[in-house]
Amino acid sequence: MSESTTSSSPTVPVVAIVLAAGFGTRFDPKNPKQLVSVDDRPVIAWSLEAFEDAPEVTDIVVVVNPTVYEAVEGVIDERGFAKVRALVPGGETRADSTVAALDFLAQSGIPHDAKVLIHDGVRPFVSPKIIGECVAVLDSVNAATVAVPSTDTILLATPDEGDDKTPKVRAVPDRAATFRAQTPQCFRFGTIRDAYNRAADDEGFRPTDDTRVIIDYLPDEPVAIVQGSDDNMKITVQGDIDVAETIAPRARRVRNLARKRIAQQMLADM
Repeated sequence: MSESTTSSSPTVPVVAIVLAAGFGTRFDPKNPKQLVSVDDRPVIAWSLEAFEDAPEVTDIVVVVNPTVYEAVEGVIDERGFAKVRALVPGGETRADSTVAALDFLAQSGIPHDAKVLIHDGVRPFVSPKIIGECVAVLDSVNAATVAVPSTDTILLATPDEGDDKTPKVRAVPDRAATFRAQTPQCFRFGTIRDAYNRAADDEGFRPTDDTRVIIDYLPDEPVAIVQGSDDNMKITVQGDIDVAETIAPRARRVRNLARKRIAQQMLADM
């Protein structure tokens, strides 16, 4: 793995793990959402480009399933994503795919204090600002997640059990204390590796995100929140593509501006 060039941690790798191993059962199993075109480029290309362009990120690991392996490899080659170090086979669940990536990093000798950003491959519009803040926050905490305040009241419900199979509301938390999780979710490598190692003995544990592994198995480890964005959407169902098409031009402008700022800074530093 490469060494970071960030001023805060000049020798610590910053690795983006991009999870693209989902089979898209809610989207279209015959048309993987990672490969669907948004504004004339595959969704996975948008996601990888965000981390390829980020000066804070030194390495990218992509987790894929067999049905998209060759296609994703082709996108990487075609677009010249030089920071991609490996395509790692994913698992049956999101957590299994994260563990596969963490195992790969451990086998590669990544240091305990490396910074790891775990991102959904079908969140194509993560911004340079969010990525930069994720990397920076790990100088003060060992775990963080991108999230946005909930504008809706959240209901906690019982499972859909009973004769009518209808969920029942059991609690209504204060809306001011509720957030909607996004990605990246960000960790020092040793912290997230430790949490998953502890979770390995729990056969019934099936987290839908990596933050929960910290909360459940390292409860004394604080998890910071990095402000997310409504543009940082996740493509889950067919209708999300239409929303993504409206966001794409704005995301492209943001990234172009970021590239110009980086180029100007490089010239100023020469």
